[in-house]
Amino acid sequence: MRKTLLAILSFVVLTMNAQYKSEVWSPDNGDGTFTNPVINADYSDPDVCVGASGKDFYMTASSFNCIPGLPILHSKDLVNWEIINYAIDALPPLERYNVPQHGNGVWAPSIRYNEYNQTYYIYWGDPDLGVFVVTAKDPAGKWSEPVCVIEGKGMIDTTPLWDEDGRCYLVNGWANSRCHFNSVLTVREMSADGMRQIGHPVIVFDGNGTPNRTAEGPKFYKRDGWYWIMCPAGGVPIGHQLAMRSKSPYGPYEWKVVLDQGKTAVNGPHQGGWVHLKSGEDWFLHFQDKEAYGRVVWLEPVTWKDNWPAMGQHIKNYCGEPVLTYKKPNVGKTYPVQNPVESDEFNSITLGKQWQWHANYQQTFGMPTPYGVFRLFCHQQSADFKNLWETGNLLLQKTPADNFTATTKLRLSAKDDGQYGGIIVMGMDYSSLVLRRVGDQFELQQITCKNADKGKPETIMSLATLKPTAVDQVDYQPAIHCDIYLRLQVSYIGGKNSDGTNKHEAAVRFSWSKDGKTFTEVGDAFTMRQGKWIGAKIGLMAAEPAGKKVRGWVDADWFRVTK
Repeated sequence: MRKTLLAILSFVVLTMNAQYKSEVWSPDNGDGTFTNPVINADYSDPDVCVGASGKDFYMTASSFNCIPGLPILHSKDLVNWEIINYAIDALPPLERYNVPQHGNGVWAPSIRYNEYNQTYYIYWGDPDLGVFVVTAKDPAGKWSEPVCVIEGKGMIDTTPLWDEDGRCYLVNGWANSRCHFNSVLTVREMSADGMRQIGHPVIVFDGNGTPNRTAEGPKFYKRDGWYWIMCPAGGVPIGHQLAMRSKSPYGPYEWKVVLDQGKTAVNGPHQGGWVHLKSGEDWFLHFQDKEAYGRVVWLEPVTWKDNWPAMGQHIKNYCGEPVLTYKKPNVGKTYPVQNPVESDEFNSITLGKQWQWHANYQQTFGMPTPYGVFRLFCHQQSADFKNLWETGNLLLQKTPADNFTATTKLRLSAKDDGQYGGIIVMGMDYSSLVLRRVGDQFELQQITCKNADKGKPETIMSLATLKPTAVDQVDYQPAIHCDIYLRLQVSYIGGKNSDGTNKHEAAVRFSWSKDGKTFTEVGDAFTMRQGKWIGAKIGLMAAEPAGKKVRGWVDADWFRVTK
């Protein structure tokens, strides 16, 4: 009863006081300046729009196969961001995305407000299926079910533009892995409501055979009678940002490089969204690829020069380089510090917005409770199980900083031999610290897999033997239970790659405790590695061997991210 009351009170307090300041990364310096990145987490291919009020900013990003998908983030000042919603609960078709489809699904979305019908749109390209769209009257409310507006392979990175006459145009890039060509951008006309194509694609830019190879991720705008396409080129790790302008949506376009690494350590600054403020300022949000950490979000001032948008600082020949610390955007007032939530006490009957699954959610993945715990059921592995790359019910969130600690308190309830669960850092390589039932006891194990995406097997290291902390006394499907605290610590390594570019590596170390006070480091250090087009993710897992008749589970009491 006491825990139930505490859970209710905690929920009420959280509802009344929504501000969350991260212990491990907050860009607002509290003195009118900010330090990049404004979001030190994997929000790949970010796009942003100004809301209907002119005072709100909404961001979305690639979510690939992670569900819920299409995160919606909100800000009042472009520096302090909060996760407020997701636009999709499940990816269609269900039979495809009910199992993990690593790297597929939602690629480089765009978010726009259409003032003609007072509706928000998000477009994205599924490289295997076509161009999809969802709509909403309120970004924080319910979004429509996904609709495929153009069928076909290879179309990615789609952005609409509603012209002053109400006509709608769509720009997109192309995925060589699906259609066997890339580095070109095309524009076509859509119906006025943006829900079907009424024109054929026209190539408006070709970066083949030039330093602007891999031109992709285009964003479409209009300013003072000019049509603008902002797009990255030169490749994800080391590329640059282009700005193109024309008096017609179909070109021809002239272009300039307006942002590159320059003398900074910020590799490949490109692909993002441009916004114009009521104060007259212009700003550009883009990503930086930090390998194992994913693609983090930077904010750059935009200075117009001869009707070209030079981005960042130290402008030379219309091209700037990223800023590290800079004055905050002029939005008319100062807003409280707000960062994307990381820690979770599991005191709500809805899952926290920081969490995603690796496939469309199914009820057997897990469920919240009103008792201050989240129950994660053991995923039953396939008969020819190799590793967790096949597993959809991994409860994961993005890494929030270069250095941080994640600690969880949980109970494993094992009804059968071999059932296990614990804490994990997941990518194409992964490592986890788990409890596994072995007979009438539990083993603490480190489970590691290198090249999980290639189907390689796991290695298991036994670290300790633990007795149950509770045993069911009933004779119907009895379980044995073990309460434990598990911890992982991520530390930035850095270094240089063979081509001289900065290396963004991290070491992960595990520890455990019986009382939550004294922790013992165990196992081998693990080098964190990114997933398929996403950064490594951290969270919880529970699994069991094929053929089990009664599921086990993990009850997670809390998950806390600290320094």
